[in-house]
Amino acid sequence: MSEKTIMLVCAAGMSTSLLVSKMQKAAEEKGVDAKIFATSAADADTKLESDHPDVLMLGPQVSYMLDDFKKRVSIPVEVINMQDYGMMNGPKVLDEALSLIK
Repeated sequence: MSEKTIMLVCAAGMSTSLLVSKMQKAAEEKGVDAKIFATSAADADTKLESDHPDVLMLGPQVSYMLDDFKKRVSIPVEVINMQDYGMMNGPKVLDEALSLIK
């Protein structure tokens, strides 16, 4: 399977870093070749240009940015389920991201 690039965006890029770790662990367990990273909302445009993600997942705290991103980017964009985010459910968020790429 070719590498998938999953970008997570939150207010400061900090709260999603734990979720990234859990998603990477889930990807390894499933044999999914994925590059998963988090960035701040302020740095999102730069990362979109430099890293060319396959999917963009927004933290619930920046869900207000969904429509703006959907208008500007040609990749799937979705808000991470609030419960999955709060529970740091890496496997579930990974599955959601992968389902958006397909």
